Amino acid sequence: MSNLPEWIAGAGNRPDLDPTAVLTPEPPEVVARGDDEMVLSMGPQHPSTHGVLQVVLGIDGEEVVRAEPEIGYLHTGIEKTAENLFWNQALTVIDRMDYLGPLTNDFAFCLGVERLLRITDRIPRRAQQIRVMFAELTRITSHCIWLGTHAIDLGAISPFFYAVDLRENILDLIEAASGARMNMTYFRVGGVNGDLPDGWLERLDALIAKFPGRMRDLRDLLQKNPIWTDREIGVGIISAAEAVAWGLTGPALRASGVAYDLRKAYPYSTYDEYEFDVPTRTEGDSYARFLVRLDEMEEAMRIVQQVRKKLDPGPVMVDDPTISLPPKPSIGISMESLIYHFKLVSEGFRVPPGDVYAAVEGPRGEVGYYIVSNGENRPWRVRTRPASFYNLQALKKIAAGNLIADVVVMIGSLDPVFGEVDR
Repeated sequence: MSNLPEWIAGAGNRPDLDPTAVLTPEPPEVVARGDDEMVLSMGPQHPSTHGVLQVVLGIDGEEVVRAEPEIGYLHTGIEKTAENLFWNQALTVIDRMDYLGPLTNDFAFCLGVERLLRITDRIPRRAQQIRVMFAELTRITSHCIWLGTHAIDLGAISPFFYAVDLRENILDLIEAASGARMNMTYFRVGGVNGDLPDGWLERLDALIAKFPGRMRDLRDLLQKNPIWTDREIGVGIISAAEAVAWGLTGPALRASGVAYDLRKAYPYSTYDEYEFDVPTRTEGDSYARFLVRLDEMEEAMRIVQQVRKKLDPGPVMVDDPTISLPPKPSIGISMESLIYHFKLVSEGFRVPPGDVYAAVEGPRGEVGYYIVSNGENRPWRVRTRPASFYNLQALKKIAAGNLIADVVVMIGSLDPVFGEVDR
């Protein structure tokens, strides 16, 4: 009698455990066949889906008949997690949703909580200016990743290195101020977590001087490249009316001719003080979305330059010891400061009961938060309105009638980030 456990000893009777058995499974990517249509599964482990996305394609030969995005592979329960953290602690998970534009998430959440606290008018001007500047730098870094990876999807390697080099320069600046290159949690309820360090503005000036040349390089590489234009022009067309009906926002909406931008429609922080244009196109195809994002990068830097010139001195956090931590030196000499510090660290602050919706214009479109407070030191409900989630569903509309290879182009042109799609 064998001394091996039964499940091993009996392996010879089980084809799935017999190493000598010859298995001939059905190809996993083919999930169904019809008379005139084959159903093909693209993803979720596919480099050009920009995340863990599965697209179930109905194809007739090389032509896509229908496309159904299957999401949820990256679900993390961030909204529910945020409801079990202090108000400021919640920022540490919220900026992990859109991990390419983390400060955008923080921006919207902070604006909402500040409205509930009724301190919007008390946020220091310098803090608001820094928020705007960092939000626009984040927009550029996000578009850099979109451009570099989208180019790789279509076979162009060089643009990735040009774009990532520019992104690295910006992340160096963000790290110098926040201490982190990703998921910075630099924006806080009441302001920002610390002023800009010495020498930071001079480093920003160097970036501003470098930016125009780098954008020329990127445009020269792609904008009139015949291979690029052949792959992009006329692919994934969606009209203005259809874009509105499908709930698109951001570059995906503006590329169809709708000049809707929250920074202009409902200005927040100090956006109404700066001159900038809202880039739009009317073609509504993948190439139009590509051009709109390039134009947006230049408009974002235009805003950064204006903030740089107008940046005022002063505090960067609201002057309220019940919301913001007292200065570190005062803790050692003031019992009152020590008590405030202890209470904020150990139990946070309480927000008056109420609900609010606050939104900002993120790299992918409208990022909003519906926040409900029951008067405690934690949110009672946090609900995100993620741009990627709404933009991605338009793939159903734009994919039909295109080729299988064009699906890669269309996904990249929508620029989804699945941390906020699945959250």
